[in-house]
Amino acid sequence: MSKEEWPCYGRVTVAEDEFFRRPHGSLMPHATGRVDAARAVVFAPLDGTGRAELVEKRLTDAIVTGVLHDGERLPTEADLSRSLGVALVTAREALEVLRDKGLVKTRRGRDGGSFVTFDRDAATRLLERRLRELSRIELRDFALHTSAIAGTAAETAAGRASDDDVETLERIADAADLTTAGGARRAVSRFQLEVAAVSQSPRLVHEEMRLQGEAGSLLWMCLREQEYRDRSAIARLRVIDAIRDVAPDEARAETITHINSAFEWLIDERARIDARTEDAASDPKDVP
Repeated sequence: MSKEEWPCYGRVTVAEDEFFRRPHGSLMPHATGRVDAARAVVFAPLDGTGRAELVEKRLTDAIVTGVLHDGERLPTEADLSRSLGVALVTAREALEVLRDKGLVKTRRGRDGGSFVTFDRDAATRLLERRLRELSRIELRDFALHTSAIAGTAAETAAGRASDDDVETLERIADAADLTTAGGARRAVSRFQLEVAAVSQSPRLVHEEMRLQGEAGSLLWMCLREQEYRDRSAIARLRVIDAIRDVAPDEARAETITHINSAFEWLIDERARIDARTEDAASDPKDVP
């Protein structure tokens, strides 16, 4: 069956075609190939009807979490519309919103285009605003869904991984950049997508990509703290050990524990943000 015939994918775009093609021509994904996994998630097709606000949200998340770097040149409007599977006017409207928010600037001329402008304080405010807009029930449901997909992928991978697959996972773990939140976020994305690839299930890979694109930036907000970057690195090593030892239950459990830890931090952070907001509202200095 060709990639164009996979029922879970529909029409395959340029971004997916590059991500899903290994160097030797097979079509299962490989996060260590020429396309970075986290970036592949950013430019993967949107599910359902593509609206400008969905495109804007996807790109905003990628910018504020550091997946797209300050000064990085974005694809042209035409390329962006093709990779996301949306109309050209939709991509154009989304970029206009990003410019209005100060996340993208446009340069004219031969070396022109749309470039990322990253401001750490502004990025933090945007993420915190998104977090406050979601209820605890919504956050818990997303964490549960993510755990189900990632846990199943790890469990299945433990029964199907070859020695080469384990070595690939080890290389990804060794190459992880834990010095920044963006680097740690990319490490999580690459690793989880590769585990899904090792499971040999295109559906699991597709769902993992969709979930990362939908709200992965929120779930892994904890990676702004070095302690959680280190915890994440340890969790990856434990999952690799379980896959190497052909221990499906352990691989699943370690994966879910990793995600639950991120979720618990998120709930605590939501409480801290709410408390700061209430304190600011009750501050006598703010009363006219």
